[in-house]
Amino acid sequence: MRTRVITAVVALIVFIPVIVAGGIFIEVLTSLMAAVGVYELFKMRNLDIRSAEGALAILGSVFLVFPVKKYLTFLPTDANWVLFFLVVLGFLAMVVISKNEYTFEEAGFPILTSLYVGCGFQYLVQARGKSLLALLFALFIVWATDIGAYMIGRQYGSRKLAPSISPNKTIEGSLGGVVCAVVVALIFLLIYPAKEVFDKSLPIMLLFTAIFSMFGQFGDLVESAIKRFYGVKDSGNILPGHGGILDRFDSLLFVFPVMHLFGLF
Repeated sequence: MRTRVITAVVALIVFIPVIVAGGIFIEVLTSLMAAVGVYELFKMRNLDIRSAEGALAILGSVFLVFPVKKYLTFLPTDANWVLFFLVVLGFLAMVVISKNEYTFEEAGFPILTSLYVGCGFQYLVQARGKSLLALLFALFIVWATDIGAYMIGRQYGSRKLAPSISPNKTIEGSLGGVVCAVVVALIFLLIYPAKEVFDKSLPIMLLFTAIFSMFGQFGDLVESAIKRFYGVKDSGNILPGHGGILDRFDSLLFVFPVMHLFGLF
């Protein structure tokens, strides 16, 4: 417990000034976190991140996260996705150059890894680009979901949510997480009106919050499924007592793209 608390305090000391400052600071930090996320997935599958496919996978995730158009204004507005596709072409070139010793199927893992990690972190950067409040809103509802699901599940949970993937999660806990997220969102949006922050009405934002909470929990289950498949407890150990980057951001990797899809930033 002491290790968890120390890690959390240190992480907050680093993370809070970065998200407040925004701009290049959060863009660089988020790109680095995406690179670490790719490394963690490679390590789970016992692949060498120092290989050509490791370098390409990291490059692909960073191309998705870092807003290259902002600094290289001559590039098209969809430059992130074009650059990512060039990385995909690089993997396909490896298939040809190796004369199918490196196969199309093998290329699928690093490509999907880059997309999964890069896309989620890309929209974290976009959320901060919208406003600090937009980013904080997402963080608060995910944290509220986690805390609510844990507390309600521990106290009242009896029916398993997905026993073959995450045996400790319950339906009651999941519903408690959604309710807790909605309550926290209500308090947040009463202090910072929904119309001013997101240009949406309060009822719509509360409905959205319930949906975001469910997607966040699904993101958590996806990460649990990946770890169970590869037989690991945590995605990594970069955060002592908390696991890896993907352990901490698995829910947010799903929530941020959905928030973008719903037009919040």
